[in-house]
Amino acid sequence: MAQFRFDHVHLMSRDPEGIAQYYKKMFDAKIIESTQSDGKKRIDLEIDGLAIFILPVSPEEKVPESPPGPYLGLDHFGFAVDNLEEIAGELKKKGAEFAVEPKVIRPGVKIAYIRAPENVRIELVERS
Repeated sequence: MAQFRFDHVHLMSRDPEGIAQYYKKMFDAKIIESTQSDGKKRIDLEIDGLAIFILPVSPEEKVPESPPGPYLGLDHFGFAVDNLEEIAGELKKKGAEFAVEPKVIRPGVKIAYIRAPENVRIELVERS
């Protein structure tokens, strides 16, 4: 049986530099400029081993905006954290917008959702 390992998240953006700065500010992402195989410029981010690739979408390209949830397809990606309340407080001080405030969803599991730019939802989860 084949073995699969997670490799990356790929975001499309009209403002890759702005998006990269957001992830740097909120999650201490390392910003790496890159070039794709087709020669197009791309910004890569690294957050504790997670690779996020940001590909620019030109203003003339017609692309649908993400609809308000729920919808089919990728809903969010998540970061595990050790102290959700503390992390949420730090992110709020940096200007993060919370779609769902920290809450317990079942014994031993707390979650929160951040509304990141361009309709990206990021879950923060604390498991004890």
